Amino acid sequence: MIRAYKFLMRPTVGQTVALTAMLADHCSLYNGALQERRDAWRHVSKTSVKYGTQSAQLKEIRAFDPERQGRWSFSSQQVTLRRLDKAFAAFFRRVKSGETPGYPRFRGVNWFDTVEFPKDGDGCRWNSTPHDLVTHVRFQGVGHVKVHQHRAVIGRVKTVSVKREGRKWFVVLTAEQERPEPLPATGSSVGIDLGIANFLADSNGGFVPNPRHGRTNAAKLEAAQQTLSKFPRVRRDKRSANHRRAVEKVAKLHGKVRRQRFDHAHKTALALVREHGFIAHEDLKIRNMTKAPTPKHNPDHPGVFLPNGAAAKAGLNRSISDAGWGVFLTILHAKAESAGREVIAVDPRNTSRRCPECGHTAKENRPTQDTFHCVACGHSAHADTVGAVNVLRAGLVRREAQPA
Repeated sequence: MIRAYKFLMRPTVGQTVALTAMLADHCSLYNGALQERRDAWRHVSKTSVKYGTQSAQLKEIRAFDPERQGRWSFSSQQVTLRRLDKAFAAFFRRVKSGETPGYPRFRGVNWFDTVEFPKDGDGCRWNSTPHDLVTHVRFQGVGHVKVHQHRAVIGRVKTVSVKREGRKWFVVLTAEQERPEPLPATGSSVGIDLGIANFLADSNGGFVPNPRHGRTNAAKLEAAQQTLSKFPRVRRDKRSANHRRAVEKVAKLHGKVRRQRFDHAHKTALALVREHGFIAHEDLKIRNMTKAPTPKHNPDHPGVFLPNGAAAKAGLNRSISDAGWGVFLTILHAKAESAGREVIAVDPRNTSRRCPECGHTAKENRPTQDTFHCVACGHSAHADTVGAVNVLRAGLVRREAQPA
């Protein structure tokens, strides 16, 4: 199996300059390749330029511009071109399926924060023998950079990436390792129902509160964004030091909220995996749930729109995004795989409207957001607990129906 590791780097001032230049030059390569594809399509009878053609030009590009392109790893530049090729492949896939295409865009230097090396030893070298939690990673054109390795890397390192987050630099490793020993069997099964009032409710009657990290930091983030909005829109080379500090403050607050969400998701998923051998959850289509409502045209007044609940839906969308369901489910599946646990996603329809006692399904069974009262048999419980119980039952049925 493949596992990722992320460690904080501590580059010197000179190495920071070199790392910044590496990102900028790879960004320039990405934008140049994108421009070539656009020009070929527009001016040369709609000709498509593929990755193979652009990769074959790298040798000439490096010879023509040795100071900017020739000093970096050839393999990492190939990965950058593959990154663009994947963006175009996704674009054509969306066009074919009738979705909103989203043509690949040019990247600014502040929006290009990652360079990947496809193989350890090819343009980079990871030192796997740390001393007092400090080790080094070597990058072509940069040198040996100190790394704070807070945990051991298990397995053989496959790829190495450089990632910039604000003023911090990280190295991201992917390592191939043997499948770990599964955790001891518990014989316990649980269903979980994700929500907003509570982050999740389980089929045993337990609840995990929703920390609402975004709402907690909303006041500070709003003040920082208002300060940033006061600066006029000028070219990057004319921006003041105060403007740069305002940008960094907004980014720092967003980063704090993101780390808090990840920490909460990791701890919640780990607790579930340690306690239960089988976990069932709703197969949520989060992207569809957070779509804006369709505008309602007024037939009597062209150009005028009727109320469509957009303001209330925007607030609901913010709450869903703040909860971070997608991040949590991704982490839950990864931890379950490592621990030898089984996780199954089930259809979420009517899970909170179906009575677990008599099976009667009706919207009247849920008179309020957190109350369930069956109109057929009179069973009463918390609506989220009822949903979790039905999710567990559906998950067990699906597991039994799966071929051996």
